[in-house]
Amino acid sequence: MDRTASHRTLALAIEVDGDGPALHAIAEVVAAAGARITWITILDAQKAVETIMVELAGAGDQASLIRSLEAVPCVRRVSDQHSLRSIFGKRIIIIGGGSQVGQVVLGAVSEADRHNLRGERISVDTIPLVGEAELAQAVRATARLPRVEAVVLAGALMGGEIEAAVREVQAKGLLVISLNMAGSVPAAADLVVTDPVQAGVMAVMAVAHTASFDIRRLGGRHF
Repeated sequence: MDRTASHRTLALAIEVDGDGPALHAIAEVVAAAGARITWITILDAQKAVETIMVELAGAGDQASLIRSLEAVPCVRRVSDQHSLRSIFGKRIIIIGGGSQVGQVVLGAVSEADRHNLRGERISVDTIPLVGEAELAQAVRATARLPRVEAVVLAGALMGGEIEAAVREVQAKGLLVISLNMAGSVPAAADLVVTDPVQAGVMAVMAVAHTASFDIRRLGGRHF
């Protein structure tokens, strides 16, 4: 495969002097190349040498862009990497009570393994939490995480501010699956599944391009 193809997401690790105006300089080079930053994070922040991980889209001559970045005075080294999507792929986030989360994970990981062996890339993240405010914060944060396509809420009672958070992330394009629980969250979710293992399986099937499953074609939302 041509690693310099213009349609490929360009993922770079850029080592910079920690006390220099690195972000400004990098942004100027990227803009001059006609590319745009789609994801960025800073590793080893406030150390003498920081590493800026950046993913870019729309760079025509990627080799020239890399050379331009290497010429920036505060840049020490630029290395071409694989994008996080190509390595870890789509993400499913499972949030809720510990025992329910564990059962959803069992189904999700088992199903993801089946699809990943066929060329898919699906990763599963979890965080057991309790408390309305804590759960609502976690749900809202999923929309700020890269590569998230679906959220599974696994618990016995969720509503109030959590329901509001669910509707917010749905408006941003995330699929929300809920266990059949007390509270108002099931009424807001895109899909409600009683069995936690099956909820994990269906979450993976809903985001996998290797699965012939479309929740929009289901006769109902409760299973």
